[in-house]
Amino acid sequence: MNEHLSSVSVPPSKMNVTPYQNPESGKKEQVEQMFDNISDNYDFLNRSLSLGIDVIWRKIMMKQLKDLKNAVILDVATGTADVAIEAASLKPASIIGMDISEGMLGIGRKKVAKKNLNHLIKLEKGDSENMVYNDNSFDAVTVAFGVRNFEDLAKGLLEINRVLKPGGKLVILEFSRPKLFGVKHVYDMYFKYFCPWWGKLVSKDYSAYKYLYESVKAFPEGQSFTKIATDCGFAKMKAKRVTLGIVSLYTGVK
Repeated sequence: MNEHLSSVSVPPSKMNVTPYQNPESGKKEQVEQMFDNISDNYDFLNRSLSLGIDVIWRKIMMKQLKDLKNAVILDVATGTADVAIEAASLKPASIIGMDISEGMLGIGRKKVAKKNLNHLIKLEKGDSENMVYNDNSFDAVTVAFGVRNFEDLAKGLLEINRVLKPGGKLVILEFSRPKLFGVKHVYDMYFKYFCPWWGKLVSKDYSAYKYLYESVKAFPEGQSFTKIATDCGFAKMKAKRVTLGIVSLYTGVK
């Protein structure tokens, strides 16, 4: 690994938010526990809390990869495999969806099988900061709403850079904070109060959806994130706000 790239770091204050107040386990372990806890209700909560717009967001991600032919794609933090399944529309050679939560992967495998995509999509448990894949293995890497869950953001991005082929594409979708006054106020109220209440009602895990708000608030979004990604070896990094700034689309190449 390039010595300059290996020294990239993110201020701890930016990424130290954890789902649970448990000093005996780190962020990575707590994130795994959180997603295992909410996996059975995750898809329903995703659709309801996003009002179904998450479907559109995934299609926007795929538009960034429409020029790829016969590609090998890695979807990091694949969760229940929605992005991996959407990527099948690109007619790639193969797709690997990787996630730290076996609970989420179990749901994802059922969805992949139901859509008769087992020949194309393989779901594997793995750590985004310590991937088992060889250098220069993938034509594209996607991450939807996963990078803010990395325990070490720079390490995760360096790993993604390592497994991408030279010229390979990175597409990341992540929550951001709207800047418009009226939208910002409604967004803050919705994420801070309604999401944890609804999450607790459905999944019985208040902390998971309280963490959603806190992790978005702490994440170094926009140009701050593109700088970190650039320092981790990515070129042509761009940030585009989507849906009034509720989410941001980040793209780059190795």
